[in-house]
Amino acid sequence: MRKNNSNILSNIAAIFLVAMFFSCGNKIKEVEDFLADKNLPIGEVKNVYLIHTDSGRINTKLIAPLMLDFSNRKEHPYSEFPNGIKIVSFDKKGDSVILTADYSISFNKTSISEVKNNVVVVNETDGSKLMTDQLFWDANEHYIYTEKKFILISNADTIKGIGFESNEDLSKVNMKSIHDSQIYVKENQ
Repeated sequence: MRKNNSNILSNIAAIFLVAMFFSCGNKIKEVEDFLADKNLPIGEVKNVYLIHTDSGRINTKLIAPLMLDFSNRKEHPYSEFPNGIKIVSFDKKGDSVILTADYSISFNKTSISEVKNNVVVVNETDGSKLMTDQLFWDANEHYIYTEKKFILISNADTIKGIGFESNEDLSKVNMKSIHDSQIYVKENQ
């Protein structure tokens, strides 16, 4: 008799749980709208390790301890990396550029990311290094820029200034304002 009572209770509990799940008539869209209204992400990913490839070749690696997915936003869907990010980009020869920052937000529609707080970009091929507090990165155009203070270090130069733009590997640089810098110029003979 005890065994039958136990089975009956288990069956009642299972029926109750199933009824509870089916009675929640919320559609996915309603849940997404609710989360958007409360400014909550629709997803959270820990220990992100994302690899982007093209024709079997690795183009980019993205590493982050936490990603918040706000792709439910109607106007400007985005992903946020509140605990830091590391992006490694590879060119066709396999040379890499590493971008690190304490915070990043990436807008899905435009492929433009804002990285800030302790931003460092390193070209591993020639050793050049850019440091700033805020940087914008256009992933489609492979272009970076800032209106903030920066320090650009190369093999021979240390350049400090405000306002900087470049391709992402730091090989074609345009600086707006330079100050307190050491620039070495080779004389033609």
